[in-house]
Amino acid sequence: MTASHAHQPRTTSASGPPPECPAHAPAGDTDGLARLFGPEAVDDAPGFYEKLRAKHGPVAPVLVDGDLPAWLVLGYRENLEVLRTPSRFSHDSRIWHCFKENQVAADSPLMPALAWQPVCLFMDGAEHERFRVALTESMARFDRRGIRRCVTRSANQLIDDFVGDGQADLVSQFAEQLPLRVVAQLLGMADEEGAELVEATRDLLKGSETAFQSNEYVVKALEQLVAHKRAAPGPDFTSWLMTHSAKLTDEEVVQHLRLVVIAANENTTNLTANTLRMMLTDPRFRASLAGGSMTLPDALEQMLWDEPPTAVAPARWATGDTELAGQSIKAGDMLLLGLAAGNADPVIRPDLSVPMQGNRSHLAFTGGPHECPGQEIGRAIIDTGIDVLLMRLPDIDLAVPESDLKWVSHWIARHLTALPVKFTASPQGRRASIGGSGNDAHGTDVLQDSAGGSRGVADEALPSSSSAGPPKTRSSWWGLLRRWLSRK
Repeated sequence: MTASHAHQPRTTSASGPPPECPAHAPAGDTDGLARLFGPEAVDDAPGFYEKLRAKHGPVAPVLVDGDLPAWLVLGYRENLEVLRTPSRFSHDSRIWHCFKENQVAADSPLMPALAWQPVCLFMDGAEHERFRVALTESMARFDRRGIRRCVTRSANQLIDDFVGDGQADLVSQFAEQLPLRVVAQLLGMADEEGAELVEATRDLLKGSETAFQSNEYVVKALEQLVAHKRAAPGPDFTSWLMTHSAKLTDEEVVQHLRLVVIAANENTTNLTANTLRMMLTDPRFRASLAGGSMTLPDALEQMLWDEPPTAVAPARWATGDTELAGQSIKAGDMLLLGLAAGNADPVIRPDLSVPMQGNRSHLAFTGGPHECPGQEIGRAIIDTGIDVLLMRLPDIDLAVPESDLKWVSHWIARHLTALPVKFTASPQGRRASIGGSGNDAHGTDVLQDSAGGSRGVADEALPSSSSAGPPKTRSSWWGLLRRWLSRK
C-alpha cells in the first residue's frame, strides 16, 4: 500500500547532475546532484525525470531534503525489479545509512514518510505477511455492491450541499471529502465521527500548524473505534481486522487503520481530482468519452498511466552491495520509486499519445508483495463517485480558464488546489437525502458481509439524479456521456 504524507514545497535551486556521483557519497561531496525538492522537479516533474533519464539511464542519483543522497528509479522494468525483490531492496528504513549516521534532522519533512513504524509498510518476510493477509482478507469480505451503495450515498450528500448554488469547487467540496467519508463507513464509524475524521485527516496531511493535534485526534478516534468494536463487533473492516486469525493487537489494528485512512485519502483524492480535471479540460479525453470509445473505468485507467496519484513512492533500502541498471548500489542506500517516470518509460511507451485502455500493468499501485491491497476499493470510490456527479450535474463545465488552475507540489506528488466548476442549479437546492442517514449508530447498515447476509439499504432508497429535479440539459458531451457510463 502506498501512502504519502504532507510536505511543504521547497524553493532550493536545482542544478544538473554530474556524469558520475555515487548516491552514498557524504553530504559534503554532493555538488551537482539534481535536487528532487528543487524548483525544476516541482514545476516540471516530467521534464525533470526525462533529463535525468537522458543523463543517467533508468536509475539516477539525486538529493532529497537536507541534501541527503538517494537513487531515483526511472525505468519501468527497474522499478519492478526493486518492487519484486525485497531480499535485495528492503522496506526497513532503519538500515538507511543516513539514519545510522544521524544525518536526518528530527524535524525533517522526510520523517513522516521514512521513519520506521510498526506497520506492514516498513516490514518484509513473515512480519509483513502476517499484517498483509489480515488486511487483504478483511478487505475481500466487502460486497462490491455494498461499497458502491456507500459511495453513492456519500456522493449524493456532498452534491446536495452545492447543487443549488450553480457552482462548486470539486477539490474541496467533493474530491477531498468523498474518499474518507466512504472509508469511515467501511471502518464502521457513525456519520458524525466520519465527518470529524475527514477534517482532522485533511489538516494532518496539509502539514498545518495544528497537524500534530490533528494526528493525535485521528489516533484517539481510531482507538475509541477499536474499543467500541471490541465490545460490539459488526460487519465492518475494523471488526474483521480485529477478529482475523492473524490476531493483531489493538495497537496494531489502530496503526493499520491509520495507514488505511491516510493512503486512501491521499491517493484517491488526488486521482479523483485529476480525472475530473482531465474530463473537463482535455479535448482528446473528452472526444473519446463522448464518442463512446472510452468508458469511465477506461478513463480512470488512462489517468493511472498518465498521472499516477503518487509520482514518487518512498522507499526501499539496499540490503547489500548490488547493481541496478549499471549503477553501483551500496548497502544502506535509499532508492525512491519513480512511478510516474516508470509509466512514461520510452522502452515500454514509445508514444505517450497511444491510449492504454484495458491495460492495468501500470505502476500506480506499485507491485510485488507490497502492491496496494485497497486498489479495487479505490477504483470503486472514484468511478462510482464521478458517475453520480455526472448524473446529477449533466451540464457541468470548468468555471475558469484552464491556465488558472494551480497545484501544490512536493517530491512525492502534486495536488490540484481547486477545480472551480459551473452548472445549472437545481431548483430544489440543498435537499435531505432520501431514506435518512442510511447508517446505524456505527455506520454499518450500508455494507454487506459476504460471510453473512445483506445489511444494505435498498437501492431504490438512495438519492438519484431524478430526485434532484429534472436537469436543464444543453447540447453537451456530458449528456452523451451518461449513456456510455452504464457500460461499466
